[in-house]
Amino acid sequence: MRCTGLCLLVLLVFAPAGQAVERLAMVGGTLVDGTLSDPIRNSVILIEDQRIVAVGTVGNLAIPADARVISTEGMTVLPGLWDMHVHLMLNGHSDYAYWDKTYPAQFGSVIMPASAKQLLMAGVTGARDLGGPLEESIAVRDAINKGELPGPTLFVSGPFIQKKAYPGTEQFRWGVDSPADARAKVRRLAEAGVDTIKLIDQDQMSDAEIAAIVDEAHKHGLPVVAHAHRPEEIRRGLKAGIDCFEHTGLAAAPEYPEDVIKALRERTADMSAGPLFWTPTIEGLYNFPYAVKNHEFIDGDAWHEGLTPEIVEDIKKSLEHPERISYFQQTPQRWPTLKRKFQQLRENGAMLLIGTDSGIPMKFHSGSTWNELDVWVNQLGVPAIDAIRAATYWPAVAMKADKDYGSIVEGKYADIIAVKGDVLKQVALLQRVDIVVKHGKQVK
Repeated sequence: MRCTGLCLLVLLVFAPAGQAVERLAMVGGTLVDGTLSDPIRNSVILIEDQRIVAVGTVGNLAIPADARVISTEGMTVLPGLWDMHVHLMLNGHSDYAYWDKTYPAQFGSVIMPASAKQLLMAGVTGARDLGGPLEESIAVRDAINKGELPGPTLFVSGPFIQKKAYPGTEQFRWGVDSPADARAKVRRLAEAGVDTIKLIDQDQMSDAEIAAIVDEAHKHGLPVVAHAHRPEEIRRGLKAGIDCFEHTGLAAAPEYPEDVIKALRERTADMSAGPLFWTPTIEGLYNFPYAVKNHEFIDGDAWHEGLTPEIVEDIKKSLEHPERISYFQQTPQRWPTLKRKFQQLRENGAMLLIGTDSGIPMKFHSGSTWNELDVWVNQLGVPAIDAIRAATYWPAVAMKADKDYGSIVEGKYADIIAVKGDVLKQVALLQRVDIVVKHGKQVK
């Protein structure tokens, strides 16, 4: 029993006078709380307004008479999932150039809100959106925080920062031409209110430009997330003090070069610097050989949520021939290397996070996150409990939000999901999340 009756009495006494406080009790399920604790059978979670006030077990923790009881009998109960690499402005369409030209006017009003709602309905209560138009990213995040839109708690980067924006992408990619310009761009993003800085193609920048980006971001308390597609991106990112790398990268190379692994070991051995986070975003590539031949999931309708019929039909049309999608043409050569690279990262100290690149071709926000967990557990040998912590506790730590999120303990926001069955035995049960509670409100 984690909270005494006195604790509950104090909370009741100090509830604001005249304010209706919603109380929930989630009762009966097996709780996987996101900490290092063993699963808790016959769990009871008491929620008052937005926060968890007590966690215990049936028979040991009294349920307030005015609490609305949500039965979780026969379910696994766990913290809401996080997806640490999503693109709300994308929705699975196969042609980026066409999408970027056709839909910018609907990014903020239709597409990004639809992506956010799809994530939430999939049990994703926290997400990091890495690359999008600045004004729309901030607006959607803030509307969710105010309760005006359904969606996960968002941590947004706004536009990518790179040496030179690709033609036609200037709305959500910003180039830099000097250390001073790099600082100015980061400062502009920080003042707009972003939560993180997204850096790509840093191997095309000067060391001084990379250093300026990282230094200015850290001055504003913002972590820097960087692509790891090429060895030099990793080398220079490590040298500059990048906080988190994205993707396994390196195309069809069989493994990371030894000097990169040596630098990785040196960084992860430095306890004073904290964990080095890495989001491998592996399932999109790992599952492609199967998905290209078994694409019935495209005919599902969960990814239609919030989109107009015209957008849905446009996406469907672009996916009529999955085997022709240019994005995946080298995947048959990359596929055999993915497991080795994943193991290298894990064996050499990187703290791996669940993230999916959701929104890329054929990867829908309604299903990518559970697929990533499934690949980690059933194909790459990660224990289910570790994979779940990589989708709950560690993302909150990475975003310096673990005071409020990431585990089911007293005082934190009640972001909780429940799934029928034993998720630790069959992690793929997460493809159908039965109950979603976000900030103390049952939304599914």
